[in-house]
Amino acid sequence: MRRLRRIKILATLGPASSDLAMIRRLFEAGADLFRINMSHTPHDKMRELVATIRNVESSYGRPIGILVDLQGPKLRLGAFAEGAVQLQNGQTFTLDSDKAPGDTTRVQLPHPEILAALRPGHALLLDDGKVRLIAEETSKEHAVTRVVVGGRMSDRKGVSLPDTDLPVSAMTPKDRADLEAALVTGVDWIALSFVQRADDVLEAKKMIRGRAAVMAKIEKPQAIDRLADIIDASDALMVARGDLGVELPLERVPSLQKQMTRMARRAGKPVVIATQMLESMIQSPVPTRAEVSDVATAVYEGADAIMLSAESAAGKFPVEAVSTMNRIGEEVERDPIYRSVITAQRPAPEATAGDAIADAARQIAETLDLPALICWTSSGSTAVRVARERPKPPIVAITPNVAAGRRLSVVWGIHCVVAEDARDQDDMVSRAGQIAFRDGFVRAGQRVIIVAGVPLGIPGTTNMVRIASVGPEGEANI
Repeated sequence: MRRLRRIKILATLGPASSDLAMIRRLFEAGADLFRINMSHTPHDKMRELVATIRNVESSYGRPIGILVDLQGPKLRLGAFAEGAVQLQNGQTFTLDSDKAPGDTTRVQLPHPEILAALRPGHALLLDDGKVRLIAEETSKEHAVTRVVVGGRMSDRKGVSLPDTDLPVSAMTPKDRADLEAALVTGVDWIALSFVQRADDVLEAKKMIRGRAAVMAKIEKPQAIDRLADIIDASDALMVARGDLGVELPLERVPSLQKQMTRMARRAGKPVVIATQMLESMIQSPVPTRAEVSDVATAVYEGADAIMLSAESAAGKFPVEAVSTMNRIGEEVERDPIYRSVITAQRPAPEATAGDAIADAARQIAETLDLPALICWTSSGSTAVRVARERPKPPIVAITPNVAAGRRLSVVWGIHCVVAEDARDQDDMVSRAGQIAFRDGFVRAGQRVIIVAGVPLGIPGTTNMVRIASVGPEGEANI
């Protein structure tokens, strides 16, 4: 199952894509890893989906990553006596701690932390931004607001606070229970919602204790100002454009997407572009031209992965959505302009031995026009370093660690193979050639470049580059 593109595809599972046959079809269509959204998935169903994905993985012999997306805090209004009210522009509307049903003048806000943090001038966005309020008077018991954009408001609609730094954890009791259940099941990635600061990520990592990697979802304006620290604390980044577009002016989202993609690449951390990428394919077998351009933009920018949400989870055409993304990725990467864009965005290597080796290996492979760049990696770090360089040849990552292989499924350009660790350097070189030959990356008589850490099996010791020739049986010789 060699992919003909470098960017990865992350497909969300749901009612339209939860049985073995459908997950198999999604993988064959191009999905490299799968997302389980805990906002809609009970623990029993989550465990069933993980088992099904592992079944598909074993039948194809390729590591498949599983990402569990935690719900995060959900801030909502209370209920109205009549079920709904119509708020008019310019009127006064109060949010308070009173549990009594609301009316056209007030409603409960059952989140004392919001009332305590609100300040005059702060905006409150209700129902995904359809109604906008501005706080005028605030206290720990109530907030008097002015309706700037009115509309119909009904029971328990969501509340967003783009200007307010909330002193709440990114993890609720539900998230903690979901996280522990997911870790016991053996998932590979945890996506953390409602991240406002690096401490939110570090709090989750204390619970995880290395059992999975952490992907910070950037969906809050407060996270933008602390992005460098959040990236440093995280293992990967997700640009959650839906919620980000509610709390920030929509016109800011494209530039922020580019900034985050480049910052993550500079830091050597995978970045996923998410939300509404092929939204019309929930109902239609073909996307709009604008959606195709949107997906293509993420590919040109050098993102590691692009994500499908409802398109694959609940849409009418989940397989078509994945195959459409697959074709867009292949077509963009065939464009001669693609290489020039990727090269122009390449960050300078960090002042470490591993990054210097990765940069040198990329230069050698491109100068000699080698067909593959092979990484022996225990933890996956060598392959991630090489992927940061976005080399022209395909990256073949060989690891004895299946968990590392599954985590690499989200990283740009990596074809991962789980194999027994090399006995020594000669065995490493020989089997690197055999594996690349078997999977169709090289032919007999061609040369490959091999990157590894010596001594073998010690994570984080990328320090060796070898050029080897591939023999008639695929074995490589120096």
